[in-house]
Amino acid sequence: MRYLPDLGTVIAASVISLTMSYQPAQAQVAYGSYVGVGPTVGLSDGIQVGGVVAFRYKLLEAPISFRAQALIGSNTAVVPTVSYDVPLNWQTDAYLGAGLVLAGGNADNASPVGNKISFALQPGIDYVVPNSNTVIFGNAIIAFDAYRDGGGAAVAVQGGVGLRF
Repeated sequence: MRYLPDLGTVIAASVISLTMSYQPAQAQVAYGSYVGVGPTVGLSDGIQVGGVVAFRYKLLEAPISFRAQALIGSNTAVVPTVSYDVPLNWQTDAYLGAGLVLAGGNADNASPVGNKISFALQPGIDYVVPNSNTVIFGNAIIAFDAYRDGGGAAVAVQGGVGLRF
């Protein structure tokens, strides 16, 4: 004689199996590398408006990105950083980067983030537009000891639109 479990036993076993294998969903860092463009505003040496070309290379499996931004104003600066990315939801991540400002110029012709090589912090946010390859980004660059004559910090704020690849 074959043993057939009753319907209640089958349902209870299924529920137990589902609850034991259930794991809550966790947000992942917004996926994808991108290149983007937008405006930049230097806030430290008067108001200086220019442009930014931004690049992000996202490491797979790790919340780390390599970033670089070229700030183009009355003079140009390149700011390479390494960032730690924190997911906020499925489309958005915040990050904090650290790197260098590579800037030239003189006191009358500084970039939006100063006129000498200096250490920089870069807090920011990336938002991936759903069902597209479009990224909206925004960040600040805080350069420490950024000016040859007199030192001091420089701050620039950037934002723009990027294309994921």
